Amino acid sequence: MILLDTHAAIWLAIDQGLGKQSQRIADKALADDRLTLSAFSFWELGMLIAKRRLRAVKSAGELRSKLLGAGIRELPLTGEIAILAAELEGLDGDPADRIIAATAITHDATLMTADANLLQWRHGLKRHNAEQ
Repeated sequence: MILLDTHAAIWLAIDQGLGKQSQRIADKALADDRLTLSAFSFWELGMLIAKRRLRAVKSAGELRSKLLGAGIRELPLTGEIAILAAELEGLDGDPADRIIAATAITHDATLMTADANLLQWRHGLKRHNAEQ
């Protein structure tokens, strides 16, 4: 299972930014019904749009419809994930990073991300650099 970090999902949706290998991995996961996204990514998208830090997307709801309509599966934020996110050691305090990482760990998914903090975090989390 592949879990897209928020920016990787944006890159996939606008067909810009994912590396060639990452695009192939995402396409294969999508074909196998194993491409996922944390529900919390939609909160992060909404915040980026509200702060005008993301202009390529008009609304989080519109992007959500596009991604889910393409076959990406949304993974819910559960109490188990929320607790794990709070307990993760050595990861910065960004709530989105923590919840997305905890979602990947809980579902034994490979996190596709270009976030340096997540890529360099000393943890057994399976990761793939989205820029590759």
